[in-house]
Amino acid sequence: MIARDAVLDRLQAAIGRRPTDVRPLAGGSVAEVYALTLPDKTELVAKVGAPGAKLALEGWMLRTLKERSELPVPAVVHATDTILVMEKLPGGGSIDGRAERQAAELIAALHGVSAPAFGLERDTLIGGLHQPNPESKRWLPFFRDQRLVYMAQEAERAGRLPAAIGKRVETLGGRLDEWLEEPARPALIHGDLWGGNVLAAGGRISGFIDPAIYYADPEIELAFSTLFGTFGAAFFRRYCELRPLRAGFFEERRDLYNLYPLLVHVRLFGGGYVGQVEAILRRFGC
Repeated sequence: MIARDAVLDRLQAAIGRRPTDVRPLAGGSVAEVYALTLPDKTELVAKVGAPGAKLALEGWMLRTLKERSELPVPAVVHATDTILVMEKLPGGGSIDGRAERQAAELIAALHGVSAPAFGLERDTLIGGLHQPNPESKRWLPFFRDQRLVYMAQEAERAGRLPAAIGKRVETLGGRLDEWLEEPARPALIHGDLWGGNVLAAGGRISGFIDPAIYYADPEIELAFSTLFGTFGAAFFRRYCELRPLRAGFFEERRDLYNLYPLLVHVRLFGGGYVGQVEAILRRFGC
């Protein structure tokens, strides 16, 4: 952990004011996270990392979400490669049925934001990992090449995915059209919708943090929300009232789309996530 005075010095240099209090917070895989109090009692959150932390890119993603959507995200105060200072949003509350329904409305509205192509005008990050976003008119080749095959290769290079399983991912990628269709249009997604990135307070959703944005089939976002139990039935009932899902999402497409976040976790952590990837491959005959 960075020494307290060193953190204060770096933050003062970044924002021009020296915090009167700085407290470490949990989380942060690529940087240390702190709650700050300024002399005027303003409360902020800061991430402080080493060179190469790419916190300016995280700041860009937050600003892009705020500019292009109504999704509540923290305002960015300062963003460089090594320091990101943001508005502090309320948190610490549970996500009950009412909050799930509100989350569904917010995510459905986000998915209503479209663009001419899948991908994005620049590459982004997921869990601190590079996420390539070359703009593509077709979703299935993008999902195959820039998500499944790319992340499987990254996991292989890191020594966390056996090459034989990587080949099976490529085989499945060549058969995606057996289960998936081209979406009607690209949808803007948050991209990393697990529970730790959803803030709630007082029975309401207060914000979303740590995005991994791009334009995609929105079902990949919905699938990810089920992987670690972010949302449940109340969320999906309300979402489907606003943006109905085609039959077969829960039965087939959810598992196919969850291969990507599982491969991200293989690249980051290895271990049991490899078995989860292999189970999905077996299910689809690969």
